[in-house]
Amino acid sequence: MSNIDELIIGQSAGAKELKRLIKLVAPSAATVLVQGETGTGKELVARAIHDQSKRRGSLIAVNCAAIPSELLESELFGHEKGAFTGAINSRAGRIEQAIDGTLFLDEIGDMPISLQSKLLRVLESKNVQRVGGRGEKNVDFRLVCATHQNLQVKIDSGEFRSDLYYRINVFPVDVPKLSVRLVDIPLLVDVMLKQ
Repeated sequence: MSNIDELIIGQSAGAKELKRLIKLVAPSAATVLVQGETGTGKELVARAIHDQSKRRGSLIAVNCAAIPSELLESELFGHEKGAFTGAINSRAGRIEQAIDGTLFLDEIGDMPISLQSKLLRVLESKNVQRVGGRGEKNVDFRLVCATHQNLQVKIDSGEFRSDLYYRINVFPVDVPKLSVRLVDIPLLVDVMLKQ
């Protein structure tokens, strides 16, 4: 377990509040939605939540915007041998890899709507079915999602499911932008120079 001060650098009011929220939610099983501008450290917040939790498994991170939509389903849910061209072996998806740990879905606002319904089913049933598979596997994982987008706007435009939004927005955490954390800049620069 890493020290939260090693991941979340800063002594500003915003940084202190962020650390307080992380310490508050980490021991629970609550799903967390981390929101903030690009580059504010949303993945570090997810790491801190996982590290401060009592989960024994790994933190498994998936950037929903970086993986082409046609591959994201297999990446998340896994696949069975022969499920599609090139599937020469069965493979566990990221959801299965996160059992007893934390699944971090970065940029969840970019997840295709067709996969949103499948993710919602996993969250409701606590079971996952691999692409091309028949059986289901029980999965126990903690979900942390992140986005820089306004998901309410995406809901209004039909690009994001409202039922999934309410499922992932159990404990919202807003990461303050650096412009409101000016006192933290020297500390951040010092850490970067040491790295």
